[in-house]
Amino acid sequence: MVIYGHKAPLTAVIGLAIVVLYVVVAVLGPWFAPYGQSQSVGDTWAPPSPQMLLGADQIGRDMLTRLIYGARTTIGIAAATTLLSFFIGISLGFTAAVSGPWMDAFLSRLVDVILSIPQLILGLIILGVFGSSIPVLILTIAVLDSTRVFRLARALGKNIVVLEFVEAARLRGEGLWWIITREIFPNASAPLMSEFGLRFCFNFLFVAALSFLGIGVQPPYADWGGMVRENAAAINFGLFAPLYPAFAIATLTVGVNLVVDWLLSIDARPSGAQAEM
Repeated sequence: MVIYGHKAPLTAVIGLAIVVLYVVVAVLGPWFAPYGQSQSVGDTWAPPSPQMLLGADQIGRDMLTRLIYGARTTIGIAAATTLLSFFIGISLGFTAAVSGPWMDAFLSRLVDVILSIPQLILGLIILGVFGSSIPVLILTIAVLDSTRVFRLARALGKNIVVLEFVEAARLRGEGLWWIITREIFPNASAPLMSEFGLRFCFNFLFVAALSFLGIGVQPPYADWGGMVRENAAAINFGLFAPLYPAFAIATLTVGVNLVVDWLLSIDARPSGAQAEM
């Protein structure tokens, strides 16, 4: 695999393979899952068998089926949340960078107020008031996470907006939208792409944490964080039921980080022309 003329190291290839595997399971998994995600097919914490390769959960549902459906729920929510947070954060961050000082100060102070409250606590308060439906969950996490994206986008925009080609665009009479989409965004895409991977990991773990606390994804939907909480008592009996979703969470996080580390190394590496100078 080659990006921008840089060949991917083995770690990045392994990370990408893990990510692709989980994405394929999330997209296509329900079509080959052996059972329905809420279907009880065995005894409580039944051991692995030819009918249930990973055994059963706390109410007799097939663990493999729950993991497959949980991939769609957990990864889907994390991806939707990250996309929405980047749309909000980049739009406001670049607007603050190219607008006047009053708009910049207003948006920056608003973000500072939100950041002054611990994200988990603020998320618990919002979800406790408005409920834990999937749309509310996505919107809540996206708004909270967009503050981090805003700060990065604003910093990148501030560095780019003073360059000569942006000044030339302003002298041509180009509007705010043109400057953001045609001048600033293309030149900030590399660090933003790396940040997207990092924010996806954070949102993915945040969704799993909220579900583990019981205020994230609600039954009957399968979710990896909720599966760990529901089957935690199985550890007392020497069973592996809660370890399967925990392993899925850990491996996907590691896979994304391996890819992001490579992208960050590319972004920090000087170009060929610069290296020869």
